[in-house]
Amino acid sequence: VDVVESGGGLVQPGDSLKLSCVASGPVFSIYNMNWYRQVSGKEREFVASINGFGGTSYADSVKGRFTISRDNTKHAGFLQMNALNPHDTAVYYCNVVGGKPDSLYEYDVWGQGTQVTVSS
Repeated sequence: VDVVESGGGLVQPGDSLKLSCVASGPVFSIYNMNWYRQVSGKEREFVASINGFGGTSYADSVKGRFTISRDNTKHAGFLQMNALNPHDTAVYYCNVVGGKPDSLYEYDVWGQGTQVTVSS
């Protein structure tokens, strides 16, 4: 399974940005799609997660500003980011966890990351 993120870029404080994540290959069933971010020199941190039932969770720092969603028909996930501020600047990574139900086939794959820079 391969995971590719897109949608990053340079925006000004207060702007919005929508990241996309698409999984390809023997995907079968995606259990969880997760977004993490990492600033150079710091540990990767959790941003948001969505499970197969549409249940979501968010880091406190993004609650009320970011919205995670998914399109199961396209093996895609999205992260809508509103009211961006400079502290949101980071490389954003998509993590996809899935497998084939009733089998031993499972995967836990990361994308290459997409840079988000918030600066005036």
